[in-house]
Amino acid sequence: MGNNEAKKISQYKLLKVIDNKTLDAIKKNKNITLCTLEKICTALECTPNGVIKFADFIKENH
Repeated sequence: MGNNEAKKISQYKLLKVIDNKTLDAIKKNKNITLCTLEKICTALECTPNGVIKFADFIKENH
């Protein structure tokens, strides 16, 4: 399955548990709540490590 196909399936699953406004915010790298993260992980059957990436804020902000 190609990467675009996987993304479409993931977005379809996500829209069952979060609204389009929240999905749009995620695409724009906006903050989400832990409750939203839990819904995403449940829908995609994964852990938070599968959907988030920690950034080194010290290097980015200086």
